[in-house]
Amino acid sequence: MQENETQVQRLPVAGLTAGSIASRIAALIDHTLLKPDATVAQVTQLCDEARRYHFASVCVNPVYVPLAHSLLADAGVPVCTVVGFPLGAMRTPVKVYEAEQAMADGATEIDMVMNIAALKSGATHEVENDIAAVAQACHARGALLKVIIEAALLTDEEKVRACELAQAAGADYVKTSTGFGPGGATVADVALMRRTVGPEMGVKAAGGIRAYEDAAAMIAAGATRIGASAGVKIVEAAAAAPGPQAGPFS
Repeated sequence: MQENETQVQRLPVAGLTAGSIASRIAALIDHTLLKPDATVAQVTQLCDEARRYHFASVCVNPVYVPLAHSLLADAGVPVCTVVGFPLGAMRTPVKVYEAEQAMADGATEIDMVMNIAALKSGATHEVENDIAAVAQACHARGALLKVIIEAALLTDEEKVRACELAQAAGADYVKTSTGFGPGGATVADVALMRRTVGPEMGVKAAGGIRAYEDAAAMIAAGATRIGASAGVKIVEAAAAAPGPQAGPFS
């Protein structure tokens, strides 16, 4: 786990300008394009935007990891991809293989979908072992692992258990949503996840975050990453915000 990446953001407002708030928010955004019809031109644009705005990463489907890696190799922007996506219903060896292939292609961050059905069936050992196998593969190559719990499908009790299992299995982050489920990130879910994992583990809010105000609310609730396809819009709105009181870093 990389401490600077996962500590809850509680930065002083004094001296912050709208521009510096925008740059701090950009550094928390996984600039994302996971649509099944995403084209080479769109992924190229995504990477160009990531280079310009210095996002935390670009998050693309596995087939585009080699392209994104080649476009960003000299930019200091990591490549993130998804595993077991979007259902989480693949067998563990398949998820491990997906992660290993993605890392061989240049990804250094992996967002895997938890075995949601196993959790809801009470098979907690299966859930933890699934995550642990992918975590071990990721950490062997120095990659981060984020576990998507698809919170909209879970009760609050299940959300807590999912976060506890991900933490016990060695994941670096828990993540709210795939963006393809019945609902996206909510402030309440982010706050619950943060309370569950404490200050040392990352929390990624993703799904339906389209405005600066959305991102600011998620960060204030405890998110240390934001997954969004609207990263440029969010950062430009932050840069235009009237004064540091609009920022989430108080």
